[in-house]
Amino acid sequence: MAFRLVIAEKPSVAQTIAAALGVKEKKDGFIEGGGYLISWCVGHLVQLAEAAAYGEQYKKWSFDSLPILPEEWQYAVDPDKGKQFKTIKELMHRADVSEVVNACDAGREGELIFRFVYEAAGCKKPMRRLWISSMED
Repeated sequence: MAFRLVIAEKPSVAQTIAAALGVKEKKDGFIEGGGYLISWCVGHLVQLAEAAAYGEQYKKWSFDSLPILPEEWQYAVDPDKGKQFKTIKELMHRADVSEVVNACDAGREGELIFRFVYEAAGCKKPMRRLWISSMED
């Protein structure tokens, strides 16, 4: 059986989506059932790495070193949210997951929260976007 992995921005939204889809089996960090795995980001799970990650010369801020334009952007997982990131990453890489659905909040910030997790997890699976502005069934 192939699963769709749906990723919401926060647990309450994931629970609402799960209820609307009839998904009820709660696991550690996600909900499963009916061909869906539904998980959540707990806000900003991943963010851009601090400047020091690009070299010792950036450890101390200086106008002389600006702008900092790396060839490849680096990401950092929020240390307090590492367990949830690990759960989402494992779900993204499961062989039975056929696609990932971005169900984070509609707007730039929700899109950014999802994209950083998707990139940091190294996910290459097809992606869809659930764009809703109301949490009613």
